[in-house]
Amino acid sequence: MKKEKSKFLTFCFSMLPGAGHMYMGFMKMGLSFMAVFFGLIFLSSWLSIGPLLFVLPLIWFYSFFDCMNKRYSTDEEFLLLEDDYLFSLDELVKIDKGIFKKNKMFSGILLVLLGIYLIWNNIINSLLGRMHMSGELYNVINDISRVAPQIIIGVVIIVVGAKLIIGKKKECDLND
Repeated sequence: MKKEKSKFLTFCFSMLPGAGHMYMGFMKMGLSFMAVFFGLIFLSSWLSIGPLLFVLPLIWFYSFFDCMNKRYSTDEEFLLLEDDYLFSLDELVKIDKGIFKKNKMFSGILLVLLGIYLIWNNIINSLLGRMHMSGELYNVINDISRVAPQIIIGVVIIVVGAKLIIGKKKECDLND
């Protein structure tokens, strides 16, 4: 990688998380920052989880200062820098092929819930809006369909967290 990049352009591009890294040649890292930043915006708006947006300034500041630190590193330090994905995304690409076999029940339930939600939102909710029913019943049905993704994501987070805790506990028990 060459370090001969404009200080001004590096500063300007670093205002958008990931763009400064990409300008300097760190494509994987830049893509990671952009994906996390815009992914959080998408999730918080789609799932109506406003407090999730409080993480955005942390990502922005980290991305900005990381890019600027890379820009002002010495030539020797710069040449030693590697272009890696954040959060070991390289390893996620190499997902265990048997993951769905190991978690058939969990995967099946998640897919069924997602399918029910999509059908509900796209077909039944449209029909219910056109049918003549009391405003209160329609509001209840609409509220349930609006919060369904939040409930599903919440359940997934709890299940994954519980599996991580159980796995860590088993690992600690084996080491003792």
